[in-house]
Amino acid sequence: MRIIFMGTPDFSVPTLTEIVSSGHEVVAVYTRAPKPAGRGQEERKSPVHLAAEGFGIPVYTPKSLKGEAEQIVFASHGADLAVVVAYGLLLPKPILEAPELGCLNLHGSLLPRWRGAAPIQRSIMAGDAQTGVMVMQMDEGLDTGPVALGEVIPITPDMTAGELHDSMMRTGADLMGRALAALDRGSLDFKPQPEDDAVYAKKIEKSEARIDWSLPAEDVHNHIRGLSPFPGAWFEVELAGKPTRVKVLRSTLGSGSGAPGALLDNLTIACGSGAVRLTQVQREGKGAMDAATFLRGAGTLPASVS
Repeated sequence: MRIIFMGTPDFSVPTLTEIVSSGHEVVAVYTRAPKPAGRGQEERKSPVHLAAEGFGIPVYTPKSLKGEAEQIVFASHGADLAVVVAYGLLLPKPILEAPELGCLNLHGSLLPRWRGAAPIQRSIMAGDAQTGVMVMQMDEGLDTGPVALGEVIPITPDMTAGELHDSMMRTGADLMGRALAALDRGSLDFKPQPEDDAVYAKKIEKSEARIDWSLPAEDVHNHIRGLSPFPGAWFEVELAGKPTRVKVLRSTLGSGSGAPGALLDNLTIACGSGAVRLTQVQREGKGAMDAATFLRGAGTLPASVS
């Protein structure tokens, strides 16, 4: 098939690679425009942009697809299908309808649970025991289109959002490959989503990142791993007489109890009920380190954190 691929971050690259290696003709890649990054603020191309250049595929980086001129260019590719994986721009109706077979999206949840911007993080923060990836036919709604194939992915007790992201990335590429093979055979069947079960995964805000130690330990632990590695859940502790922000990258449920925020032992911190043991942290201005390394460099810790 002639395919337009639309994606931006690392998450999208394995699916692009799968499509190319399966022998489909990727006639164009659409990705977000390069952004200033790093100390020199030099413009940095997206991971999908770099991968597409490696494959020798033409790359398009429009700021919007709402204009008629961009829609004419999109239609001119003569694609049978568009495949969308974490692209980051709204697709208006003329774009959705341009390819003969429409637009397929790889979504990181078991729809209709966790439609929206942050399904990976929200599934962990909610304490879900499983999630998955699904191939969906896109419509004008927010992840509301009919779904075809899906693959369940278990969420283990200490799994972070970063680990789940990587698992989804690999599983999703294989799933989309199977979906395209079925579509090519004319055997890809779609079913509408049950609206009654819909749950929305709103965008992660920086204001959510501070840890609330008054919550139950399980909720605190889920909050930490759901925001790891980015943006990173954090707390403040006084070190050498100065309030210092510390991100928590890994944790596990601990033992003991006390006032919320009380340090029990070896970075085990009391919560509203129960306790959480921190196993990997990142002190402000430092790299990630295990709890033992942090304790050696922190000196005498106060009785509690906030």
